[in-house]
Amino acid sequence: MSEPVRIDKWLWAARFYKTRSIAARAVSGGKVQLNRARVKPSRALKVGDSMEIHRNGLTWQIEVLIMSARRGPASVAQTLYRESEESIRKREAVSDQFRLAAATTPRPEGKPDKKSRRQLRSLKW
Repeated sequence: MSEPVRIDKWLWAARFYKTRSIAARAVSGGKVQLNRARVKPSRALKVGDSMEIHRNGLTWQIEVLIMSARRGPASVAQTLYRESEESIRKREAVSDQFRLAAATTPRPEGKPDKKSRRQLRSLKW
């Protein structure tokens, strides 16, 4: 059996977060739950643990399959965990809503002219 790994280190190795310090901040802030409980970044993970990760408005519900403290390519990182089917469906539905909202927001046609810039500046102050 493999040795336990800190939760922040595993999240970094599984590529959920770009740096280990960002992963530690997310765990401390309650954005990551281990077995439905809030934990500290130094908590050791075991194979079979379930995690819920909230990031950028999306939620991942995963089960830990492999322990790794080393960050590798994305293809290897995806083998470290298994995401539930329900989680995948919910995440895709939310991302579709985000995409639709982004498509319906009005976009400026171009750079504002001098008069428009002055009006914008007066609104901000």
